[in-house]
Amino acid sequence: MTQEDKFRNLCNLTTSVLGLRKGSLAYKSRKQDLQVARTVASVIARLEDDTHQTVIAKELNRDRSLIYHYARNHKSNYSTWELYRNTFNKVYTAYKGIQDTKMTFIDDDYLKKHLLKNGVTESKPQVFIKVCSGISEYIVKTSYFDFSNQIENIRFAMSEYNYSTKIL
Repeated sequence: MTQEDKFRNLCNLTTSVLGLRKGSLAYKSRKQDLQVARTVASVIARLEDDTHQTVIAKELNRDRSLIYHYARNHKSNYSTWELYRNTFNKVYTAYKGIQDTKMTFIDDDYLKKHLLKNGVTESKPQVFIKVCSGISEYIVKTSYFDFSNQIENIRFAMSEYNYSTKIL
Protein backbone atom coordinates (compact mmCIF):
# COMPACT_ATOMS: atom_id res chain seq x y z
CA MET A 1 0.00 0.00 0.00
CA THR A 2 1.49 3.32 -1.02
CA GLN A 3 1.50 6.48 1.06
CA GLU A 4 -1.14 7.93 -1.25
CA ASP A 5 -3.44 4.94 -0.70
CA LYS A 6 -2.94 5.02 3.06
CA PHE A 7 -3.67 8.73 3.28
CA ARG A 8 -6.70 8.45 0.99
CA ASN A 9 -8.06 5.72 3.29
CA LEU A 10 -7.39 7.92 6.32
CA CYS A 11 -9.26 10.80 4.67
CA ASN A 12 -12.21 8.53 3.93
CA LEU A 13 -12.18 7.30 7.53
CA THR A 14 -12.05 10.89 8.82
CA THR A 15 -15.02 11.99 6.72
CA SER A 16 -17.08 8.96 7.67
CA VAL A 17 -16.34 9.27 11.40
CA LEU A 18 -17.17 12.99 11.38
CA GLY A 19 -20.22 12.65 9.13
CA LEU A 20 -18.78 14.70 6.28
CA ARG A 21 -19.20 14.10 2.56
CA LYS A 22 -16.59 11.78 1.05
CA GLY A 23 -13.89 13.83 -0.64
CA SER A 24 -14.86 17.00 1.20
CA LEU A 25 -11.42 17.45 2.74
CA ALA A 26 -10.16 18.61 -0.66
CA TYR A 27 -12.84 21.31 -0.96
CA LYS A 28 -11.66 24.93 -0.90
CA SER A 29 -14.11 25.70 1.90
CA ARG A 30 -12.90 27.44 5.06
CA LYS A 31 -15.67 26.07 7.26
CA GLN A 32 -14.34 25.19 10.67
CA ASP A 33 -15.48 21.55 10.63
CA LEU A 34 -13.60 20.94 7.36
CA GLN A 35 -10.50 22.78 8.53
CA VAL A 36 -10.35 20.76 11.74
CA ALA A 37 -10.92 17.51 9.84
CA ARG A 38 -8.10 18.35 7.39
CA THR A 39 -5.78 19.21 10.25
CA VAL A 40 -6.57 16.01 12.15
CA ALA A 41 -6.11 13.78 9.09
CA SER A 42 -2.79 15.46 8.28
CA VAL A 43 -1.42 15.16 11.80
CA ILE A 44 -2.42 11.50 12.15
CA ALA A 45 -0.82 10.70 8.79
CA ARG A 46 2.42 12.40 9.82
CA LEU A 47 2.52 10.85 13.30
CA GLU A 48 1.45 7.30 12.53
CA ASP A 49 2.45 6.60 8.93
CA ASP A 50 5.20 9.20 8.45
CA THR A 51 3.41 10.27 5.27
CA HIS A 52 5.34 12.85 3.28
CA GLN A 53 4.01 16.42 3.29
CA THR A 54 3.71 16.61 -0.49
CA VAL A 55 1.51 13.49 -0.54
CA ILE A 56 -0.81 15.00 2.06
CA ALA A 57 -0.86 18.39 0.35
CA LYS A 58 -1.69 16.89 -3.03
CA GLU A 59 -4.58 14.83 -1.64
CA LEU A 60 -6.00 17.79 0.32
CA ASN A 61 -5.47 20.19 -2.59
CA ARG A 62 -3.40 22.47 -0.36
CA ASP A 63 0.13 23.85 -0.21
CA ARG A 64 2.85 21.76 1.41
CA SER A 65 3.74 24.52 3.87
CA LEU A 66 0.27 24.27 5.41
CA ILE A 67 1.00 20.66 6.38
CA TYR A 68 4.08 21.88 8.28
CA HIS A 69 1.84 24.42 10.02
CA TYR A 70 -0.64 21.69 11.05
CA ALA A 71 2.14 19.56 12.56
CA ARG A 72 3.81 22.47 14.33
CA ASN A 73 0.55 23.64 15.97
CA HIS A 74 -0.78 20.20 16.94
CA LYS A 75 0.43 20.31 20.54
CA SER A 76 -1.01 23.74 21.31
CA ASN A 77 -4.26 23.03 19.43
CA TYR A 78 -4.71 19.78 21.33
CA SER A 79 -4.12 21.36 24.72
CA THR A 80 -6.21 24.52 24.26
CA TRP A 81 -8.91 23.87 21.63
CA GLU A 82 -11.70 21.54 22.75
CA LEU A 83 -13.22 21.00 19.29
CA TYR A 84 -9.84 20.00 17.87
CA ARG A 85 -9.05 17.71 20.82
CA ASN A 86 -12.40 15.91 20.63
CA THR A 87 -12.16 15.53 16.85
CA PHE A 88 -8.59 14.26 17.03
CA ASN A 89 -9.46 11.73 19.74
CA LYS A 90 -12.48 10.46 17.80
CA VAL A 91 -10.62 9.97 14.51
CA TYR A 92 -7.44 8.64 16.13
CA THR A 93 -9.39 6.05 18.13
CA ALA A 94 -11.15 4.84 14.98
CA TYR A 95 -7.85 4.76 13.08
CA LYS A 96 -6.03 2.78 15.77
CA GLY A 97 -8.98 0.38 16.03
CA ILE A 98 -8.66 -0.45 12.35
CA GLN A 99 -4.85 -0.69 12.44
CA ASP A 100 -4.89 -2.98 15.48
CA THR A 101 -7.24 -5.46 13.79
CA LYS A 102 -4.94 -5.93 10.80
CA MET A 103 -2.42 -8.73 11.05
CA THR A 104 1.30 -8.64 10.37
CA PHE A 105 3.97 -11.23 9.63
CA ILE A 106 6.76 -12.20 12.00
CA ASP A 107 8.76 -14.37 9.59
CA ASP A 108 10.08 -13.56 6.11
CA ASP A 109 9.35 -17.09 4.86
CA TYR A 110 5.66 -16.88 5.83
CA LEU A 111 5.35 -13.57 4.02
CA LYS A 112 6.99 -15.01 0.91
CA LYS A 113 4.76 -18.12 0.95
CA HIS A 114 1.64 -16.01 1.45
CA LEU A 115 2.46 -13.74 -1.49
CA LEU A 116 3.36 -16.58 -3.84
CA LYS A 117 0.26 -18.55 -2.81
CA ASN A 118 -1.96 -15.57 -3.61
CA GLY A 119 -0.89 -14.92 -7.19
CA VAL A 120 2.32 -12.91 -6.86
CA THR A 121 4.88 -14.24 -9.33
CA GLU A 122 8.48 -13.41 -10.05
CA SER A 123 9.99 -12.90 -13.47
CA LYS A 124 13.09 -11.41 -15.08
CA PRO A 125 14.38 -8.97 -12.42
CA GLN A 126 14.18 -5.45 -13.82
CA VAL A 127 12.10 -3.87 -11.04
CA PHE A 128 12.15 -4.75 -7.35
CA ILE A 129 9.13 -4.29 -5.07
CA LYS A 130 9.88 -4.43 -1.36
CA VAL A 131 6.90 -5.63 0.69
CA CYS A 132 7.11 -5.02 4.46
CA SER A 133 4.68 -6.32 7.07
CA GLY A 134 5.53 -6.20 10.74
CA ILE A 135 9.17 -7.25 11.08
CA SER A 136 9.14 -9.21 7.83
CA GLU A 137 10.06 -8.12 4.37
CA TYR A 138 10.26 -9.74 0.96
CA ILE A 139 11.53 -8.38 -2.34
CA VAL A 140 9.47 -9.31 -5.39
CA LYS A 141 11.51 -9.36 -8.59
CA THR A 142 9.49 -8.46 -11.66
CA SER A 143 9.79 -7.10 -15.18
CA TYR A 144 8.70 -3.70 -16.46
CA PHE A 145 5.77 -5.24 -18.33
CA ASP A 146 4.46 -7.26 -15.36
CA PHE A 147 5.00 -4.55 -12.75
CA SER A 148 1.39 -3.26 -12.65
CA ASN A 149 -0.04 -6.76 -12.38
CA GLN A 150 2.26 -7.61 -9.49
CA ILE A 151 1.31 -4.44 -7.61
CA GLU A 152 -2.36 -5.40 -7.93
CA ASN A 153 -1.61 -8.99 -6.86
CA ILE A 154 0.27 -7.71 -3.80
CA ARG A 155 -2.59 -5.35 -2.94
CA PHE A 156 -5.08 -8.22 -3.18
CA ALA A 157 -2.92 -10.67 -1.21
CA MET A 158 -2.22 -8.21 1.58
CA SER A 159 -5.68 -6.65 1.93
CA GLU A 160 -6.19 -8.11 5.41
CA TYR A 161 -2.67 -7.25 6.57
CA ASN A 162 -0.89 -4.12 7.70
CA TYR A 163 1.84 -3.68 5.08
CA SER A 164 3.75 -1.21 2.96
CA THR A 165 5.43 -1.41 -0.43
CA LYS A 166 8.43 0.40 -1.83
CA ILE A 167 9.81 0.31 -5.36
CA LEU A 168 13.56 -0.17 -5.39
